[in-house]
Amino acid sequence: MSKATRQKQRIWLIIAFLIVGYAASKYSPQQAYESSDSISVEQAFQERKSDIQLQVEGTVIKILADDIDGNRHQKFIIERPQGLTILVAHNIDLAPRINTLKLGDKLTLYGEYEWSDKGGILHWTHHDPAGQHIDGWIEHQGQRYQ
Repeated sequence: MSKATRQKQRIWLIIAFLIVGYAASKYSPQQAYESSDSISVEQAFQERKSDIQLQVEGTVIKILADDIDGNRHQKFIIERPQGLTILVAHNIDLAPRINTLKLGDKLTLYGEYEWSDKGGILHWTHHDPAGQHIDGWIEHQGQRYQ
């Protein structure tokens, strides 16, 4: 192989790496959803925001029956210190069920918030096996469920 041919191959290889690197920088699962450490869930509720990643703390005030249609979800309602209530839909096909959950338990959760006139819904409180969504979690009694 001639020196000129090797040089052309190197140039094409560099161009290919640049194209792949550029394409990868334009798409990231982290960019698909707005994530905010500076917005509270109360502000998201007031501004009717949805599709944002939030960390939320609250107290369990109601435990609902599991949703077993399609992907199964453990469902319960938490209340924030300011009085806002949020429905939590925790996918138990992708994350462990919180079997010890009871009324009055304090939780820290990280997931995707969806606005509703009743306070909102927090879901995606689990890992994403496809790697296309930001991983969420629930912390209960020192254990992380995701």
